[in-house]
This record gives sequence, structure tokens and C-alpha cells, in this order.
Amino acid sequence: MQYDFAAGEILLINKPLDWTSFDVVKKVRNTIRVKKVGHAGTLDPLATGLLILCTGKFTKRIDEIQGQEKEYTGVIRLGETTPSYDRETEVTETRDIGHLTEENIKAAARTFVGTIEQIPPIYSAVQIDGKRAYDLARKGKEVELKSRTVTIQAFDIISINGPEVEFRVVCSKGTYIRSLAHDLGQQLGVGAHLSKLERTRIGVYKLEDALTIDDIIAIRKKQLEETDGSNS
Repeated sequence: MQYDFAAGEILLINKPLDWTSFDVVKKVRNTIRVKKVGHAGTLDPLATGLLILCTGKFTKRIDEIQGQEKEYTGVIRLGETTPSYDRETEVTETRDIGHLTEENIKAAARTFVGTIEQIPPIYSAVQIDGKRAYDLARKGKEVELKSRTVTIQAFDIISINGPEVEFRVVCSKGTYIRSLAHDLGQQLGVGAHLSKLERTRIGVYKLEDALTIDDIIAIRKKQLEETDGSNS
């Protein structure tokens, strides 16, 4: 496949663990040597999976792509609560989960399917008076966020192994899966946090079709070699 990064491409990238979405944008921008590169929806550093980058003329489609339905798989750990609702921060509270059954957990998950009100995590990029919520939270300042309306089309419990609950979620733009994990723990009365997350789909775009960062580097290297060859 031929890529014209400068004219415009929609790039499906498999975001590596511990990279921020901006890290990916910066690396791709520097690799392909195109200034006009943007992402269509971020992923947390501790999440992996599908991140869509648009270059050139396709940056105009960012809002359209961002607004599409999203699908995730991951693992929720029951009985342990963290301030960030994931593994970024230390566990602050633990509770016994011995009384929970598979049906308890599946029934609780079903209560979130539909249009719901959800409060984003305080460790999020939501802006409060021009400042990111996570910056305020990391400085120990009190953060109060307003709820937002989101739609959960599916919240399937795939398997349960002790405190580890494997799940699949299909949801609207603006849904925080970390908040969903936290809220599931609250619904069950034991607390919970998100221990693993992978985005598998955005609209019609699928993770299985995504490129790695190394793929992008290899594609660009081949383009440069072909250019040098044609000029010699």
C-alpha cells in the first residue's frame, strides 16, 4: 500500500503501553515529516489499542471520527479502589469480595447499559477553569467534576477469575471506562479499579487493521529509499 502522508491519510495505530496519545502523535509527526497530524480521540497511557491519527486534509475528519461508537476490552479488579480509578495511583481501600457471585457481577453490569449519567475521574483531561483536572489532582487540590450523559450499548462480562473481571464495552464518545469500572465496584459495594484496557474499535475502524510505530518507521524508511533511488 502506498501512503501519501502530506496529502492526507487516516492512520490506525496500535498505541503501546505507557505512551501518551501525544507521544504517538509526536513520534509519527517526526517520522513522516508532516506538520499536520492530529489524533481522533485519546487513550490513557495505561491503555493500549486503537488510536486513529489523521494527516494532511484528513485532519478535517477528526471530529467526525471522534464522535463514532467505540469498543473496548479489559480487566476490572474488584475489591480495590484507587483515586485515579486505574493503576496510575496506589490502592487506598480494599474490601472483601468473597460473597460476590457471577450473577451478582453480571446483574450489576447490566444496570449500566443504556443512557446514563457518568462523572469523569478526577485524574482526567477534563478542563476546570482552564486547567486539566489531573494536574489539579496530582497537586492534591480538591477537584469536583460535573456528570455527563453517555450511552453504554453493551457491558458484557466475559470471564471472572477471583477479583479479576474480564469485560467488553461498546459505548458512545466521552465515556470513561475507568469511571465505569469504579461505578461497577460502587454498585457491588466492594470498590474496583481498571487494571487493563484495550480499545478494539472506533466506528468501522478496527484494531486488527492497525499499524505499529515500527511499521510507520519502516514505511517511511522505504519511501525515503525509493526517493533516493529515483534521484540517483
